[in-house]
Amino acid sequence: MLSTRTKLGPYEIVAPLGAGGMGEVYRARDTRLGREVAIKVLPESFSKDPDRLRRFEQEARAASQLNHPNIVTVHDFGTHGGAPYVVQELLEGETLRERLRAGALPARKAVDYGIQVARGLAAAHEKGIVHRDLKPENVFLTSDDRLKILDFGLAKLAAAEAPGAEQNGLPTATQATATGIVMGTLGYLSPEQARGQTVDQRADIFALGAILYEMLSGASAFKRGSSADTMSAILKEDPPELPSDSKVPPALDRIVRRCLEKQPNQRFQDASDVAFALEALSGTASHLVDAAVQTRPSSRWTHRLVPALALMAAVAIGALAGRRLFRSEAPQPKFTAVTFRRGAVFNARFSPDGNSIYYAAAWDGNPIDVYVAGRDDPGARSLGASGDPLLAVSRKGDLAILAHAQYLYHTSYVGTLALLPPSGGSPRELLEKVREADFAPDGETLAVVRAERGKNLLEYPVGHVLYETPGWISYMRISPDGNRAAFLDHSVIVDDRGDVAVVDRNGKRTVLSHDWEAEAGLAWSPDGKEVWFTATKSGFGLGLHAVTLDGKERRLLAIPGGMTVLDMARDGRALISRGTSRYGISALLEGEKRERDLSWLDGSGAEHISDDGKLIAFENWSEPNGLYYAACIRKTDGSPVVRLGEGLVLALSPDARWVLTVKFTALPQLVMLPVGAGQPKLLPRGDLVAYQLGATWSHDGKRLIFTGSEAGSGNRVYVQEVAGGDPHPISPEGYRTFSRSIAMDDRSLIVAAPDSSLVRMPVAGGTTTSIPGTEAGDLLVGWASDGKRIFVYHPAELR
Repeated sequence: MLSTRTKLGPYEIVAPLGAGGMGEVYRARDTRLGREVAIKVLPESFSKDPDRLRRFEQEARAASQLNHPNIVTVHDFGTHGGAPYVVQELLEGETLRERLRAGALPARKAVDYGIQVARGLAAAHEKGIVHRDLKPENVFLTSDDRLKILDFGLAKLAAAEAPGAEQNGLPTATQATATGIVMGTLGYLSPEQARGQTVDQRADIFALGAILYEMLSGASAFKRGSSADTMSAILKEDPPELPSDSKVPPALDRIVRRCLEKQPNQRFQDASDVAFALEALSGTASHLVDAAVQTRPSSRWTHRLVPALALMAAVAIGALAGRRLFRSEAPQPKFTAVTFRRGAVFNARFSPDGNSIYYAAAWDGNPIDVYVAGRDDPGARSLGASGDPLLAVSRKGDLAILAHAQYLYHTSYVGTLALLPPSGGSPRELLEKVREADFAPDGETLAVVRAERGKNLLEYPVGHVLYETPGWISYMRISPDGNRAAFLDHSVIVDDRGDVAVVDRNGKRTVLSHDWEAEAGLAWSPDGKEVWFTATKSGFGLGLHAVTLDGKERRLLAIPGGMTVLDMARDGRALISRGTSRYGISALLEGEKRERDLSWLDGSGAEHISDDGKLIAFENWSEPNGLYYAACIRKTDGSPVVRLGEGLVLALSPDARWVLTVKFTALPQLVMLPVGAGQPKLLPRGDLVAYQLGATWSHDGKRLIFTGSEAGSGNRVYVQEVAGGDPHPISPEGYRTFSRSIAMDDRSLIVAAPDSSLVRMPVAGGTTTSIPGTEAGDLLVGWASDGKRIFVYHPAELR
């Protein structure tokens, strides 16, 4: 122990502050600058331990690289009498551990602290530094309630490691560390740390999840009666449910649990993503806790999307490439409005010279059309392609459009690929059943996404299949060098959640960014080093993100109302559509003249109504419900909403006692949620790897009929007994069900065939028969009560 007035270079010891495993801490005075500082000294006896000495010196080097308000500042380091020391800013306050001795924190405060920790970690991770010992003792709360991360003594300098430094699989800073040592603090170790495996920034995200859980519950997520039991809990057990009286919003609970996923690839991949998700909650601070019990939105909306999208040219946004937005040296983007009418923008592209903008829009309730506008001219003229969406513009000026287009969902159509001259005229038809298309840099070779045999096929060039999926593909774009196609990959038809992926000319698919709650819009950066996309982890507010080909991600821009990136010019200008959208549920009950609004928050849909018309089951994807949706029920008399749990809602049982959902686990899982008292029932998945919307229950309640797919296969119709057993297919590939497919006698189904026509199929499987009076593209509403008629509608005819 150093005595008062001991000199360490220009620093004079004032008083001891404490001691820990990494050394002793003193209050000291910097005699040069006249300020008080904190000095951590490794005692000389400890410094004889090479491993402890190396770790101490590593802490000083790591922390000295960091300059962030949520990380303790390191001023200097040196040695005294053979003992090394590090000089840090002096903090007044208490550690988070001391604060937690009084019990759990309010949700608002836990979110605020979580955001600060996540921001600090993001700054460290950006420098290649992983903390690896994050815990409440290493989180300091200053007297003005600012948070500082302490002690990067176990930090891993990922970027500075020699090749092969971790080939022995140990979570240590260098390969020289003794074999078998697991570094970190029990109770906050990630599973990969506990196993002695390779560690990256996702270990810190796990520790942050454990801290968030402890702040919200007042108890450790994994601490048990012994070290062995604690280690086992980290490896095998989920943390206990948060106390029912903790008033933690479901969205916050999901953020915590996602941080605590056992598999690193199922957690948030970046601390900035955690901060972003938490900020989305704190951004509606007055509703942070109340949102979990709110029963009515502030405004009424119909079930249809209410579009109000405008196209903008962000004339300086390309300067953000390679820079961090909102730093002093990064220019602010400048926006120029391109469209001024009410409606929806579906796609937009720059002309080859960048001086004109081609876009597809549906204005004022009219069909979609293709327009061209000059760079400096607010006017636009139609190219006479009414009803034909725009897909791409080649470097030679040709436009790829969809003739005879049939609207599907979101901004997606299917039709016949055709080429349109840049000045308009008669299109030349090329290929049927096309959903997406883009030109290679040569201006002639085309890549397409085609609907075929119940799958979506990505072909580049046409006829050469690089990737296929029973889900759907959107915003497919060819890289500037022509060697890859980037796209948004959605596993569930109609649902816009998904991943950002690329596929090369050899068919090797790589997922660059995982598990977005909603994504729409994609473009390559001009240099081809990044894929820019717009997406969100919860709610409707899509933000602009960029990801490199090796998966390094950054957030570029967020604006109120969200946005969709559509194209990038060679000079760095971007085309962005911006607007608002709301989904809701309205019901007209028997004997009433006015509709009732049965929505919850601002994102309700996929509703299923009970046979007596007294109850609806639906899903809600509003921001407070986070990444994995909320399965809800509500009586049609307007009683408050009841949130049953997580999941995508597929069906309501005939007795209205169960709601069938898909839970988004590593492999999707069918779950029956009880409407009243009872426990959820997990159904065996057999060999299925994906489920689609449109399940139906037999009228006797004993069987489920739904659409799913096995690995490498297209969608098929499956039957599964509720009492148990694996699902079994009853159709070839390419067929799919609706939410009320089954006939009144439970013996046959109405399903969509591969050519989108409606056919009748025996539940036991067998030959299908066509339905007179229907046409390709019709969708089933349900059966008449007499079992002899069906109700259908045609999406293209809806306005």
